[in-house]
Amino acid sequence: MQVEQQNFQVQKRVALISLGILVFKCWAYFATHSVSILTDALESIVNVTAGFIGLYSLYIAAQPRDKEHPYGHGKAEFISAAIEGTLIALAGLLILFQSVQKLIRPTPIHQLDLGILLVSITAILNLGLSAYCVRIGKKNRSLALLASGQHLRTDAISTMGIVIGLGILYFTGWPWLDPVLAIALGVYIVYSGYGIIRHSIGGIMDEADHVLLDQFVELLERERQPPWIDLHNLRVIRYGAKLHVDCHLTLPWYLNLHEAHREVDALSEKIRNNFGTSIELFVHTDGCMPFSCKICDRNECAVREHPFQQRVQWTTDNIVLDAKHQLS
Repeated sequence: MQVEQQNFQVQKRVALISLGILVFKCWAYFATHSVSILTDALESIVNVTAGFIGLYSLYIAAQPRDKEHPYGHGKAEFISAAIEGTLIALAGLLILFQSVQKLIRPTPIHQLDLGILLVSITAILNLGLSAYCVRIGKKNRSLALLASGQHLRTDAISTMGIVIGLGILYFTGWPWLDPVLAIALGVYIVYSGYGIIRHSIGGIMDEADHVLLDQFVELLERERQPPWIDLHNLRVIRYGAKLHVDCHLTLPWYLNLHEAHREVDALSEKIRNNFGTSIELFVHTDGCMPFSCKICDRNECAVREHPFQQRVQWTTDNIVLDAKHQLS
């Protein structure tokens, strides 16, 4: 549970710092009446709301599994990320609406120098906070923290764009630049929100994570041992910070239960050493069949029925198949 608790503490800091950033942006807007700063402040309101939603989801995800939730509560993170993405997309649409209105009916802007200073500070804070979130999120494999880090980075990038645009406006005096900049920001925010929604729905639907599968297959192929004649029907599902891994491992049929169990433990250890301890591993062991001899390179086998012909390389395409590998 240490991973889940760490995720919760990180999200708590994110939510509290986001409140401070929102105050700075509201100050900048009321000082300048810039529509692009207003859009940035609206996005920060979403960040604060999403931050507290993410905080609650991580609190739920940190709860131990029980009779009603035998796989734990990790999917709360996917729901949280979906809500965050929806809020971000809605904020982008609202920004577009406000920006078009300001483009049609422009309003004067004041104290641009103060506004540029204030939003620059928030961009620096958001960049640092985003890097912190993403680092811990990748380490702990937390979708909620990665979603928070992603939209904090989106906020920082959009704020830097606003700073550049306001700087140009400060020196040129072009009034149309402020709403045009806000429109561009709104489009970017809508696209970012869509990306988060798409990823979270994939998690809720147990969509295959091909990047993660490739990493697993690369590890298993690199670390495979002579007794591991074949491995197939591999499934990797993420529930919050926890990974659930199922596979079928083909071993020599003459191994006793203790010997087979030692091979499963060896497989488990190699996976945990590379992917962390937050893993539930379920291995179904199969005894080898006569056709397995052709892909088995165990020289010391005393019951071989066919000569070894070819070692089958485990790939993402063949290791997920629900059938033992064999030569045609």
